[in-house]
Amino acid sequence: METSIAGTEGQAIRCKAAVAWEAGKPLSIEEVEVAPPKAHEVRIKVVATGVCHTDWEYLYENKKGMRFRPFPLVLGHEAAGVVESVGPQVTKFAAGDQVIPLFLPQCQECDRCLSPKTNLCKRNWAKTQVGVLADGTSRISCKRQQIYQFLGVSSFSQYTVVPDTSLAKINSNAPLDKVFLLGCGVSTGYGAALKTGKVEKDSVCAVFGLGAVGLAAVMGCKAAGAKTIIGVDVNPNKFEKARMLGATECVNPSDYSKSIQESAALESTTDAWGVCVIAGWTETESMSVVVEKLLMGRTLTGTYFGGWKSVDGVFKLVEDYMEKKLKLDEFITHDLPLNQINQAFETLKSGTSIRTLIRLWEEEAPTEEVTS
Repeated sequence: METSIAGTEGQAIRCKAAVAWEAGKPLSIEEVEVAPPKAHEVRIKVVATGVCHTDWEYLYENKKGMRFRPFPLVLGHEAAGVVESVGPQVTKFAAGDQVIPLFLPQCQECDRCLSPKTNLCKRNWAKTQVGVLADGTSRISCKRQQIYQFLGVSSFSQYTVVPDTSLAKINSNAPLDKVFLLGCGVSTGYGAALKTGKVEKDSVCAVFGLGAVGLAAVMGCKAAGAKTIIGVDVNPNKFEKARMLGATECVNPSDYSKSIQESAALESTTDAWGVCVIAGWTETESMSVVVEKLLMGRTLTGTYFGGWKSVDGVFKLVEDYMEKKLKLDEFITHDLPLNQINQAFETLKSGTSIRTLIRLWEEEAPTEEVTS
């Protein structure tokens, strides 16, 4: 069994990373040092990563009600890469394995992992939520200062170290610059429809918000056999992509003088058996619910990572993509090198991108624009 792909086992690696030195400021490309993995940890070479709305929120909404995360930190949590080396007591991974790091662990031992009712494993959860690994420290440093690891991942670094329970080994032939999407957005939306919402054949569905998570939910509704799938968004530029992924019709609430509803997603469901699933992530939003709507049989629920048991679910979803049962290429609208990562935040905020692929090891953007 190989222990290192680069002859760097047991040594610190110097590489590039996009560092957030403080909230509200653009990321800075720096040389960082990534320490060797400790017990039950794996160091990976990150090949591809995406910029998710959650990354944007923690950087630019940090002082507006977000739970405190310490700075400086390296953001990024949706990625794919290759195992560079493994720490002591790691038995399921070896150098050269293709992997997807996970912000949601699956230890396969706790009560939650052993229960079919939930995917919310809490192994190392309290530590990774504040940017450190099991021993209370980060493996990334810059200018002799500890750099915190966002959600225990930090994929905006060319190398990173993650717990071995927060890593999925995947098909060795899978294209990393596509399957990175399964580290967050697509898995979340797709599972919201299939696993949490349990969309039924010939049902009528509406998806509010057509970002990456929403579009993946559209795809999930189609996979489940829904006969009508309504995409709802104030940005009509997203409608073509929504139809490509399965929407049968699209609605822009701004085109109507009468509001579609204040708690539209819940109230648009039928009474007696309607289901509303809240997907994505926010710590700043709240909602008001008319209790009668619930008393009359509607179900309001949330989903985290689409309800997938993370390690097992990601492996399966990669296989589905390889077998052409699942679309991923269509979600990538922009393609940039790491040193242009701040542009990805701008296009995300402006609504002109679905997902930007960040290539960690390229200096220049590709000459052809992504049009899928």
